[in-house]
Amino acid sequence: MKCRAGCGACCISPSISSPIPGMPNGKPAGVRCIQLDETNFCMIFGQPERPLVCSAFAADVEVCGDTQEDAIRLIAWLEGTTAAAG
Repeated sequence: MKCRAGCGACCISPSISSPIPGMPNGKPAGVRCIQLDETNFCMIFGQPERPLVCSAFAADVEVCGDTQEDAIRLIAWLEGTTAAAG
């Protein structure tokens, strides 16, 4: 599956513990990444300061569903499930 242009769910729903330019402590789940522009594109995509966890993310129907709303919901559910298990 290819990422849906302008989705941005993976930059909103999950927590990211790695430093992000402008967010030195990472970001909590459900908080929009400061590097996500108004059209939901990553402003540091392909740059070395982009966190490895972001670069390693691969879109998948199991995680992203069929719409941005599905992706927000599924990623939030996965975040809650893994946080509870950890």
